[in-house]
Amino acid sequence: MRARIVIVAILAALIGCAWFASAPDAPPPFDEVRARWRPSDAQLLDRKGDPLYERRVDSHGRRLAWTPIDEISPALLRAVIASEDRRFYDHHGVDARAIGNAGMHALLGARTRGASTITMQVASMIDPSLGRGGRRSAMQKLQQIRSALALERTWSKAQILEAYLNLVTWRGELEGINAASRVMLGKAPHGVNAGEGIVMAALVRAPNAGRAAVARRSLKLLAALGADAPSQAEVDAALDRVYSHSTREFARVTLAPHVAERMLTAGQLSARCTLDSELQRFAAETLKRHVSEVRDRGVDDGAALVVDNASGEVWAYVGSAGDTSGAPWVDGVRASRQPGSALKPFLYALAIDRHFLTAASLVEDTPLELPEERGLYRPADYDHQFRGLVSMRTALASSLNLPAVRTASLVGVDAFAANLNDLGMDSVVEPGDFYGASLALGSADVTLWELVGAYRTLADGGTWSPLRLTAAAPAPQSRRIYSPAAAFVVSDVLADRASRSVTFGLENSLATRYWSAVKTGTSKDMRDNWCAGYSDRFTVGVWVGNVTGAPMRDVTGITGAAPVWLDVMNYLHDRYGSGAIHAPAGVVARRVEFADAVEAPREEWFLAGTEPVASRAKLDRDLPRIESPADGSIIAFDPDIPHDQQRVSFEAGRGSEHARWKLDGRIVCATASSCMWEPRAGAHKLVLESDSGHALDKVEFTVRGTASPGDEEVSSER
Repeated sequence: MRARIVIVAILAALIGCAWFASAPDAPPPFDEVRARWRPSDAQLLDRKGDPLYERRVDSHGRRLAWTPIDEISPALLRAVIASEDRRFYDHHGVDARAIGNAGMHALLGARTRGASTITMQVASMIDPSLGRGGRRSAMQKLQQIRSALALERTWSKAQILEAYLNLVTWRGELEGINAASRVMLGKAPHGVNAGEGIVMAALVRAPNAGRAAVARRSLKLLAALGADAPSQAEVDAALDRVYSHSTREFARVTLAPHVAERMLTAGQLSARCTLDSELQRFAAETLKRHVSEVRDRGVDDGAALVVDNASGEVWAYVGSAGDTSGAPWVDGVRASRQPGSALKPFLYALAIDRHFLTAASLVEDTPLELPEERGLYRPADYDHQFRGLVSMRTALASSLNLPAVRTASLVGVDAFAANLNDLGMDSVVEPGDFYGASLALGSADVTLWELVGAYRTLADGGTWSPLRLTAAAPAPQSRRIYSPAAAFVVSDVLADRASRSVTFGLENSLATRYWSAVKTGTSKDMRDNWCAGYSDRFTVGVWVGNVTGAPMRDVTGITGAAPVWLDVMNYLHDRYGSGAIHAPAGVVARRVEFADAVEAPREEWFLAGTEPVASRAKLDRDLPRIESPADGSIIAFDPDIPHDQQRVSFEAGRGSEHARWKLDGRIVCATASSCMWEPRAGAHKLVLESDSGHALDKVEFTVRGTASPGDEEVSSER
């Protein structure tokens, strides 16, 4: 015993002499150590820090993103401190009591417990020259102690503990708490429970120990934690989970590949976005399920986007139907396609804002011909029926095409195209006259990203701002597109289940148990169908179709995209709740009554100043109009058909029962109900007049081709 004491005294003297001879370099700043961390997997994180997408970029050890201490389970922190350094918050880098106890055990020949503090271990982790584990000389040990003291002077306790948990090796190739908890427990570090924290802390001492050894250490930790200890059953369940992970391959998260492709660029190893991983998973699974249900109708793919109305942050971004898609890497959110009737709300919002229409204005759902550079444009409703006079509310809610085309002519297609550009639809690259009146029916290409941003504008009271995938980005500049009053009226129409029933019926995938505004769209030949709508908090848009542009069979917005929209909206409502929007300043409610009971009397919203003067206003229909031929039409003879067998049909709209046709000053048909005219070459003026001789409407058109007998006579009369 005396000899041992002498030896210890000599060693102490030597250490004391060497103490001043060893002057360790100043430790690197905490931020520098964290910045040097290089994950083995590039990782996209959601708004809470949970992984959304991962891909391996380094095969030497598995390391995930650095985890801040406030994203690590408090139960795990307590267990690690109890296991590795019980007086962590009391010492200044070196635990003198632990060193003294270790010395006494050595003198007595007893088995010693390591005296290295968490700070000392961190010092060794950031300075490889100090050695690792038990492979450390006396001089290295001294330098480690001095480095730990220096570390405590420049780092906070939270920084030291955070670095320790991120730098320590846990098991096999797992480095850092993020990789360890994800691989061994299948969860993020903040989700580690008390029992799992005990097992994880026990593994730090001997990461590759067998289950029995870790179980024994876990029992000691249970006793050390006292009242804070979990149950033995929780620890056993954690042991089962940890020691079964090696039998299964680590499954990387691949929830948002299209967002990762955009954000993990130029060698970037980590990025954080605004998405919510739980909502992203639900939206992706919902889209995949519904696409599979209509796959036998030629549907291969889809996309979905969810946006927070207030901030413009994207909460879910599903670019395809996943592994069942024929082209899963094509981003359906950013692909340009024709939106069909999904553009109509913006046309009517513009018309309302400019006081061209109100929700009670009567518009005609009757046959229509419009001359365009490529020929006559004859739009038709989806069901090929004509309903005569309808209110603007019914026309929009039931998605009637002919009233929309007439409204586009009223507003002006150039003005409408410019309005779409203001809404962020940069895909609309041509002026309005390039698309013609068909722009009202969605003939221009847009993306789901642009469309959802535009619908969010209506949800946000007419104010547009860019959508955001990064919360840290500066708040984007906003701009007013519609007045709050016009946005409210259109939103109220899109939420009107009764007015929608004219086309869609009362029971369909657009009907929710809470307030929501929604519109569908289907492009030509059923190549694309859409559903976009919003509650007071979220805007959701869905596209269903084929990335190849191949048409679907008997799939519309109601049967293709709307079921996905409804499920996602219900999920959002159940999770976050929602309420009805409130009428802003600048709108008034009035009761309206329609002539000839065109529609039932009702309370209607108007922009202030556009409401009827009387409380029970009677709205008169327009005068009859010529539907065909259109003004400015050019009609050509067919050379393969004899002239005397060719005819031009004169057609008039509703209310023309007692009118007659006059061509170039001559009455050609005494009734407007049916008139087939044998064409004659030349320029002509056609008048629809009442039986009293009053002109109701007129158009001019030209017939081109080889003159037939009598043509010169008609021309000379003009």
